[in-house]
Amino acid sequence: MRLGMPNGLNRVAMEHLARTTIAAMASLYAAELCKLPNAYWAAITTLIVMQSTFGATLTVSGQRFVGTAVGALAGALLASRFGPGVLVFGAGVFAIGVVCTLLHLDRPASALAGVTLALVLLVSGTEPAWAIAAHRFLEVSLGIGVALLATKLWPERGVGAAETP
Repeated sequence: MRLGMPNGLNRVAMEHLARTTIAAMASLYAAELCKLPNAYWAAITTLIVMQSTFGATLTVSGQRFVGTAVGALAGALLASRFGPGVLVFGAGVFAIGVVCTLLHLDRPASALAGVTLALVLLVSGTEPAWAIAAHRFLEVSLGIGVALLATKLWPERGVGAAETP
């Protein structure tokens, strides 16, 4: 009987888990240092973006930033004008999908635009919609930036490296 790691839990998998964990912790810490009100969104974004290798991450990071800006802007506009609601949310998701398509942004950018829209529009708080949008943009952008830096400084090696954006 051979002792070792269970199937799928090899050096490449363990390294990916370690770098993802460290990057998520770093983005959370950085967002807390910046005193962003919902620092956890930076960590959540980092966890999502870290599923790609540096090449894939670099390719779509600019688009993800633009998608985040589109979602924050749309969320602030809709929240200011209409407030949260299922129909407003649905119309917003569809509209930003159209905008992202017209801007030739890929699905990861459109998806992050939708996530950011939800984070701005569906949050109930005492802050104005524009302040919420600015905070979400900064938190999500910080998460993207940390993930990009982490994948550059600690690239994923091995045959099992994920290439999907």
